[in-house]
Amino acid sequence: MVEKILLIALALFAFSIALALFRIIKGPSMPDRAVALDMIGVNLISMIAVISIVLKTKAFLEAILILGILAFISTIAISKYVERGVIVERKSDD
Repeated sequence: MVEKILLIALALFAFSIALALFRIIKGPSMPDRAVALDMIGVNLISMIAVISIVLKTKAFLEAILILGILAFISTIAISKYVERGVIVERKSDD
């Protein structure tokens, strides 16, 4: 019974990622796309955690941690790009 619920959860996470991909492609504005990208990161972390539970292994915990860090950094970078128009600011000598 629990495995059936976890498989349904995986299907719903996949559907949620598909909806977020649609929002990234069709999104009316850049902040909508940034939120959708962050949503994909969170859903991927959740999917990996559920897969780890289904397979009864701890091998994916490092992948969850790395994906969480990358999702956080990408959210910060996209937010900075939306706000200022550049990600890396360079100081000029002028």
